[in-house]
Amino acid sequence: MGETERWRETTLARAVARHPLRRERFVRSGGEPVADLYGPEDPPPDIGLPGEFPFTRGVQPTMYRGRLWTMRQYAGFGTARESNARYRYLIEQGTTGLSVAFDLPTQMGLDSDDDRAAGEVGRVGVAIDSVEDMRVLFDGIPLDRVSVSMTINSTAAVLLAMLLVVAEEQGVPWSAVRGTIQNDVLKEYMARGTYIYPPRPSMRLITDVMAFCKDEAPRFNTISISGYHIREAGCTAAQEIAFTLADGIAYVEAATAAGLAVDDFAPRLSFFFNAHNDFIEEVAKFRAARRLWARIMRDRFGAKKPRSMMLRFHTQTAGSTLTAQQPLNNVVRVAIQALAAVMGGTQSLHTNAFDEALALPTEQSARLALRTQQVIAAESGVASYVDPLGGSWAVEAVTDELEAEARRLIGEIDEMGGMVAAIERGFPQREIQNAAYRAQVELERGEREVVGVNVHLAEDDAQPELARVDPALEAEQRRALAELRASRDEGAARRALAALRAAASGEANLVPLIVDAVRARATLGEIAGTLREVWGVYEERVVI
Repeated sequence: MGETERWRETTLARAVARHPLRRERFVRSGGEPVADLYGPEDPPPDIGLPGEFPFTRGVQPTMYRGRLWTMRQYAGFGTARESNARYRYLIEQGTTGLSVAFDLPTQMGLDSDDDRAAGEVGRVGVAIDSVEDMRVLFDGIPLDRVSVSMTINSTAAVLLAMLLVVAEEQGVPWSAVRGTIQNDVLKEYMARGTYIYPPRPSMRLITDVMAFCKDEAPRFNTISISGYHIREAGCTAAQEIAFTLADGIAYVEAATAAGLAVDDFAPRLSFFFNAHNDFIEEVAKFRAARRLWARIMRDRFGAKKPRSMMLRFHTQTAGSTLTAQQPLNNVVRVAIQALAAVMGGTQSLHTNAFDEALALPTEQSARLALRTQQVIAAESGVASYVDPLGGSWAVEAVTDELEAEARRLIGEIDEMGGMVAAIERGFPQREIQNAAYRAQVELERGEREVVGVNVHLAEDDAQPELARVDPALEAEQRRALAELRASRDEGAARRALAALRAAASGEANLVPLIVDAVRARATLGEIAGTLREVWGVYEERVVI
């Protein structure tokens, strides 16, 4: 009998006899039980070395000893001018990368003067209607020295074109522009909802961006395959891995079908994950995802370059865990989640502000969120260690369990014909909805405790001062659009849009034509509307 088994039969048995365990509390995000003890009878596998296949222990051999993660704070609100001021402030405070939040009309391909945009302009991100707005957004920010990430999907090709035209006007060659565009529309169909076109033409836009940037902007990451929003919608850790990597498989298949060689584009793929509250499970999740992706790329797609097999990822702390009740408690939640991301080997990190369950962050709360990362980097000591939790019996066991469950789910999706077909059948949507429902039931029954929500309540729950978006900004944005249309060469804009319309019916790469339309001062809504005319819009199927 091993030491762990002896412990379970003697020491644990005596302890349980005195104090019966509340078994419902010892579970992970998907309801899987946490073992009483992880020990030498659960030996870790040969997990390899950091920087080597299958990259369980990290994609760099020295991790943060060589270079810290990018502290990439996500921000954007109101007009480009207001957001530019926030970006400059964050850079002054030590941010090493910018991440742009766009408002809903921009995400949905609507101009700010569209009737459907009323009341949403500049609310949850910055309003970008044309390249003129993009120029103001990055005024004084050198695009060859500051890495820019843009959280945009259905209109990703348009926003990328605007960024490249602004770089051109700054005198920065496209080959020097660094950053990432999310460009991950599949998760929109299953979790977030800011889709425009049906899945198959949307996939064409994505592969067009990949092909264009391979030659024209080789330092730019053309897609950030996002599990973040899937987790925000309520899925488990294993589902976050599975659905994110299944999306990645679909994108790789689409790119290779379009004639791209896997080792030409795969090194520029990046991922975007959530960092939730279960510290051990989250660290294990990142390690399992890295290992599984490396094997998928090598064994399924025949990748040869090590960089093609590396899962490089950005992490954001979990917005869905932030509470409006006792909001200062969110400072602690964010610190735990950020530490899990670092211990799991993230390449860049955004930390949420404590007041985001109530409003957009203020300058002060955004600074505190950034300081959380800086304290972890400078004071905690964890950056001195490479994969500090590697070899932990608990971490390695949970890593194995998460990888096995994610592999099972990917197998189900493969049997359906891949992720696009699975989405059309409603499979991932249904799985996410069921997981979210289970979690909510557990919360309401008290089986899942959230401090300040269903335990440890406070009567004097003081609320912080909140940021407000000036409603006059919408009128200002509409005026700017009217001036743009009055001053541009209308014939040039119409010709560029007509060329785009014709190409959308064929097979040519659309990105150069979108760049031409942007240069001609066509608006985002006009470009997206032109593609709508050709491809139509996606109608969500009801999943029961």
